Formats: sequence, C-alpha cells, structure tokens
Amino acid sequence: MTQRIQEISQLDRLIHEPARLAIMLMLGGVGEADFLYLQREGGFTQGNLSGHLTKLEEAGYVAIEKKFKGKMPLTVCSLTGKGKTAFTEYSSRMLGVLQSNGSAG
Repeated sequence: MTQRIQEISQLDRLIHEPARLAIMLMLGGVGEADFLYLQREGGFTQGNLSGHLTKLEEAGYVAIEKKFKGKMPLTVCSLTGKGKTAFTEYSSRMLGVLQSNGSAG
C-alpha cells in the first residue's frame, strides 16, 4: 500500500484537479478549442474556466491566443509541447495506479 500511496503522490496535482483534467482531456482530443467551446462542453462558468486556463498557461501546459473572427474576439486554446508531455506522463502514472489496484492488497 505504501508504494501505491507514493505513486498517487507523484501525480501532477495541477492536472489532477478535475476541472483542469477535463480541460486537458478536451484539448488533447480536439487539438485546439475556443473559449466558448471549452466553457460549454466542460460546464464551466466564464470566471471558473478563465482561472483554470490561467493556471495551465502559467505552467506552460496551455497556449492561449487572442484573435478575431471577423469583428468578434476569439480566444483559442491548445496544449503546448510541454502540456502534451505532462498529460502523457500524468496519464501513464494514473493508469499505473489504477492497474495496481487489484495487486496492492
């Protein structure tokens, strides 16, 4: 059990938070997405999503680009190379923890 607890403690806590995990999953699946898509699909409020994206951007996991579509402002988010690597590592560690569940008795 001690090894399993150690494995859990090594998970990237920034990604492990449920809302940020959802954002990483969505961006990993679609490549890039605009703010409204992430807000709608994730069920976030504007302020909540903005806060989580800021944390992911500060960590270098997400790139946020502000541009215009016609005259309408558009915020487009995507995973950076660092974000993809961190998410892949997080996923591998989480799978290892989940798969060791049956053998950690």
